Amino acid sequence: MTIWTERTVDRPIALTSASGIDRAAHHRLDEAWLAAAWSHPTTRVFVVSGGQALVDDGPDGRTELVMTPAFEAPLTETHRYFLGTDEDGVRYFALQKDALPGRMDQSARPAGLREAGALLSDRDAALLTHAVALENWQRLHRFCSRCGERTVIAAAGHVRRCPACGAEHYPRTDPAVIMLVTDEHDRALLGRQMHWPEGRFSTLAGFVEPGESIEQAVVREVAEEAGVTVGEVEYVASQPWPFPSSLMLGFMARATSDRIDVDGEEIHEARWFSREELRAAFEVGEVLPPSGISIAAHLIERWYGEPLPSGVGRQG
Repeated sequence: MTIWTERTVDRPIALTSASGIDRAAHHRLDEAWLAAAWSHPTTRVFVVSGGQALVDDGPDGRTELVMTPAFEAPLTETHRYFLGTDEDGVRYFALQKDALPGRMDQSARPAGLREAGALLSDRDAALLTHAVALENWQRLHRFCSRCGERTVIAAAGHVRRCPACGAEHYPRTDPAVIMLVTDEHDRALLGRQMHWPEGRFSTLAGFVEPGESIEQAVVREVAEEAGVTVGEVEYVASQPWPFPSSLMLGFMARATSDRIDVDGEEIHEARWFSREELRAAFEVGEVLPPSGISIAAHLIERWYGEPLPSGVGRQG
């Protein structure tokens, strides 16, 4: 019998909680509005580079994005991305640069979503997720896929236009399924990838293929990676995962077989765990939990019945 508690069912997933940010997409083509927003004294700006931004660990224990007024921001000609407004009317922009600026003070440090995603406020995590996703796309899609001409940035960073053939290119998002599989004994199937450290186990996951539904992808990926057949599939939640451009679609799935036959390529080892076995493995350090910012942790917690243990060096 699955254990459901208020702490696990209603616990928000990091990077998907309500952020209070309105993306205000209708302003992206309004150059006059964007110019006025940029020059407004309440506007806040941060720099993103290589998936990182500067964060500040305050004396009160809170970690925040280091943001400045627009007039104090580094100069950039084109890589200025409008991210939205909050309920107080504050506008937020990100600047893509080749390197982060020097430390603002002794407490500021560079960090990415994996390191700081679970520490930032919902607002800051949403802003950084948006900015990192745009930066990744901008860096990888500088040329027109139709004619090969270099494209130019438009729509406040959300479109690239080709000056030669007129094509418009939009940020891409790759759908990926991630699933916690349970068997008839309500044991959970967890696997370990080849490049993960010893003891790191998590849910299975994989990309949706062309012409495939997300439910079909769940069944196929579990069969390919672990050799387990799946019947019932239940959607749970989604999570933006800009590493570099994925949208993780989370599922609970019920196995119709429990024989494991790992592919040996993506998955090095897979095991069935009862709650008691997983708890004991956590306690002795035999199994290390997935990152607290990932939907994988949320899916496991829904089955496990309580938050997973935290620990130094947790990875996604």
